[in-house]
Amino acid sequence: MSPNEPVNLDTCDREPIHIPGSIQSHGCLLACDIGLTTIERVSENAQAILGFERDLLGRGVGEVVGQKLLHDLRNALATASTAARPALLLDVMCGERAFDIAIHHYKSAVIIEFEPAPVVGQPLHIAREMIGRISDITDVDRLVQRAGRIVAGATGYDRVMIYRFEQDGSGKVVSETKRADLESFLGQYFPASDIPQQARALYLKNTIRVIADASGERVPVTPVLDASGEPLDLSFAHLRSVSPIHCEYLRNMGVAASMSISIIVDGTLWGLIACHHYSPLALPMAQRVAMEVFGEFFSLHLKSLKERKRVSAVAGTREALDRFLILSAHHEDVGALLSQSLEEFSRLLPNDGVGLMFDGKWTGLRATPPEDAVARLLEVVRIASDGRVWATHTLSLKVPEAAAYSDRVSGLLAIPLSQTGSDCLLFFRKELVQTLDWAGNPEKTYETGPLGDRLTPRKSFAIWKETVKAQAQAWTEAEREIAEIARVSIVEIVLRHNELMAGERRKSEVRQRMLNQELSHRVKNILAVIKSLVTSPQHHKSTLEDYVATLQGRIEALSVAHDQVVRGDGGGILADLLQAELQPYRTKASTVSCSGPAVWLDSRAFSVMALVFHELATNAAKYGALSVATGSVEISWTMANDTVCEIRWREHGGPIVHVPSRSGFGSALIERSVPYDLNGESAIRFEPAGLEATFKIPPPHVKLTVSRSALATDTPNDLSTHPNALKAANPSVLIVEDQMLIALDLEAMLADEGLSKVVTTNSVKQAMVQIGASPPDLAILDINLGPTTSFAVAEELHKRGTPFVFATGYGEGAELPEMFDSVPIVRKPYSRKAIVAALSSVLYR
Repeated sequence: MSPNEPVNLDTCDREPIHIPGSIQSHGCLLACDIGLTTIERVSENAQAILGFERDLLGRGVGEVVGQKLLHDLRNALATASTAARPALLLDVMCGERAFDIAIHHYKSAVIIEFEPAPVVGQPLHIAREMIGRISDITDVDRLVQRAGRIVAGATGYDRVMIYRFEQDGSGKVVSETKRADLESFLGQYFPASDIPQQARALYLKNTIRVIADASGERVPVTPVLDASGEPLDLSFAHLRSVSPIHCEYLRNMGVAASMSISIIVDGTLWGLIACHHYSPLALPMAQRVAMEVFGEFFSLHLKSLKERKRVSAVAGTREALDRFLILSAHHEDVGALLSQSLEEFSRLLPNDGVGLMFDGKWTGLRATPPEDAVARLLEVVRIASDGRVWATHTLSLKVPEAAAYSDRVSGLLAIPLSQTGSDCLLFFRKELVQTLDWAGNPEKTYETGPLGDRLTPRKSFAIWKETVKAQAQAWTEAEREIAEIARVSIVEIVLRHNELMAGERRKSEVRQRMLNQELSHRVKNILAVIKSLVTSPQHHKSTLEDYVATLQGRIEALSVAHDQVVRGDGGGILADLLQAELQPYRTKASTVSCSGPAVWLDSRAFSVMALVFHELATNAAKYGALSVATGSVEISWTMANDTVCEIRWREHGGPIVHVPSRSGFGSALIERSVPYDLNGESAIRFEPAGLEATFKIPPPHVKLTVSRSALATDTPNDLSTHPNALKAANPSVLIVEDQMLIALDLEAMLADEGLSKVVTTNSVKQAMVQIGASPPDLAILDINLGPTTSFAVAEELHKRGTPFVFATGYGEGAELPEMFDSVPIVRKPYSRKAIVAALSSVLYR
């Protein structure tokens, strides 16, 4: 950008943010030739971060990172599909230091980014836990609200906003989770100029962007230009430095670090998950990967819900038009029928008024323009629409004469019923005089700032009011689609009547069939999009309620193992794992039998065997013993020399078993997981009478233990004593839980049950303060709170006579003090039925 160019609202749009010539300081960068042999560019901090004593430029990549890591980098680069998805190597050694590494090839360079590797969870587990908490949401508003809370809980940012773009490019904060002492941005609008056009383009290319420190140094990449005079394009680099303008913008807001996750629907930037932190924060690469995966699932889920809503609207439109079709078959005067049906037509789209011009006769309903203004409107529609649906939410800009009645009508959607435009169905919307809460004045000022003569971000974020006049609520794409369906149907009806009058009834019927086929095809296409997102069983003969219960049981069964991995509790009891995995398939007491000593599996074995048992159970339910009423499964296990656990799976009474002609992914998982991951043994035998499988798990993955019976209890004995009393009482509930995502789940369950007075704390200290300030009626106490327990809180509640229940995961072996032996224990992961029943039992004990 030339220093002599004028500074205006396009200045930010011209800033070359994809070639900044520098990176952020929490990592370093090497740029190599496409053969990954020679280092051609380096960030100035690379030598210090990598611990290399000599100059890096011109050296061989293998000399700097080592031949083994070079080999791994080449393999990773070969697997990367596009530059938009750099290959990742997490927690790998380069010299004597551990790094998270991202590598991608873009244009003429291979870019390698190094960041010090912290100790964090596996990105797959983090993303899976987050996705599981929004996958069952069926409402867009609830999805948006829940997603912000989940991201805040998983990352620790002080503020997480869901930021939706409006049609004019401005953005609105539609969801917010924030630190209690921060002012709220919820409901505020941010001008379109806050996010320049080239930044929006990068949001589509690179869906996650992290700024670790808005005041941090920009580390130069040298040399600035290559031999051909080209700068290094960092469009897809994680470490790409940030525009000084944007950094100043953040500092003006008091923000020290930020992250944005793109929400992309149908290839368009729908919005952002925008995260702010008020001190520097470098989110580790593993967590960024999890956030990227979550963002993509959120985008897909949002799209599916929007499609479902559109399908419902289209179906309603079709029903209304079908009724009109039936009436039209018995009505000779189609113009009179259209006029009489205006009220029915008005229900097709949200509107404030509707009008019809047909055969020179005007009929209006509710808010419409003056009758002498209709002719001018139809003239504009005829020219602009070309026989198709035409709409505007700023009518006075298209028809200057409409300014005289903008207080009555400011929006118009026209459905031409003839090519000449003389016949037309019109929908009107009133002026939407809305006061938008802008986060500061959207008109930026131009001044000489600390970074030179340029566009300076506003420094005041006091709410600035802008009243929008002579504008209506904009017409959405879904509404335009419904209008087009209505146009096709009504035009066909008009044509059919004209053909009847001309003695061409046969041609009209052919066209009607074509119309029905076209509309049916459109609706089926939309439904196919929804159907593709839902997995249905191939052999399902039970009721819908049974199917939903079975599906929920299977999901909860798998979550048992992954809960252990995420919480890091060290594993769980083998019998509990089998109980959780096989419970959904029990149809009678004899269907599944388990026998064996109390065997403890460590976290690795617990996770591996969860997948193996789930695959065996699923296959048995589809093809084996559990697919018929007469079948059964017997699982037994022993501990050889108290060190090696041998598990036997036997199926009886099912269909005759044949050796499969090919080995699929499921079979490979069953046969190879135990030897590969646990250094054990696996054997599968396809006996005609039923499948048999044997697994041997060696130490240190297994050991004999003593299992406390209370830990295996899902619910107390008297769970159903007062099934509806808890909701009626609406007691105040204190939750003491140190895992944010688990607490969110619990809050949602209680909210669904109608309990509105719920407070969550994550430590003994916070709980004591809350009890002193506002004593609860009930409490749910997680036994293990990191390095301590919740027994001190339990003692305080016991003194006050406040009833409570304990919660625990499989891996926690804490012994309860004798005074709490009678307190119910609810096992994690929670089920809504168990937690509600437990609270009911202690409330009325």
